[in-house]
Amino acid sequence: MPVTAIFGGTFNPFHIGHYEMLSALQADESINKILVLPDKIPPHKKCDFMASDAVRIEMCRLAASDFPKAELCLLEFEREGKSYTYDTVLLLQEKYPGESFAFVCGGDMLVYFDKWYNYKELMKLLPFVVFRRSDTDNTLFDECVARFTEMGMNITVKDEIITAVSSTDIRKDFSCSKRFLPEKIHAFLSERGEY
Repeated sequence: MPVTAIFGGTFNPFHIGHYEMLSALQADESINKILVLPDKIPPHKKCDFMASDAVRIEMCRLAASDFPKAELCLLEFEREGKSYTYDTVLLLQEKYPGESFAFVCGGDMLVYFDKWYNYKELMKLLPFVVFRRSDTDNTLFDECVARFTEMGMNITVKDEIITAVSSTDIRKDFSCSKRFLPEKIHAFLSERGEY
């Protein structure tokens, strides 16, 4: 059955690591659609500066426009409260009952998966597609994959290694950010002066 990939995140900003993940998902023949889903109120993140909702949404729209399978999904902006993945997945499954979903995340997120809201129930709702980053501690990553698989999580680890990018570093010194951002995102942010 064709799969709809849920590609969520804060996207503060949308950088080349995110773009590389989209590219890999676009090339995956088992995936027929990619929902680029910015979160409204990230439950786990405390950061130095959060770009406005409008700017983060526009970055996602710009990035999604480069990939035929990708589309912007603003489900988390249509409800109140924190953007818990568990709640979002339930809403998507309710809204699109005929679709088969998979949740996409980077290895840096998998390491902290047991801190996610209702994670034991979340892992039963759908399979996970996970990417290693170039700075991944492979021993820790593999241990997490084994542990969560043993707990019942269906995990596919993609072959592509994603460039490790620090969103914090981009926000702190935007002048050095050009090599870490897709060209159209850099142009948009430069024009806006958001960071």
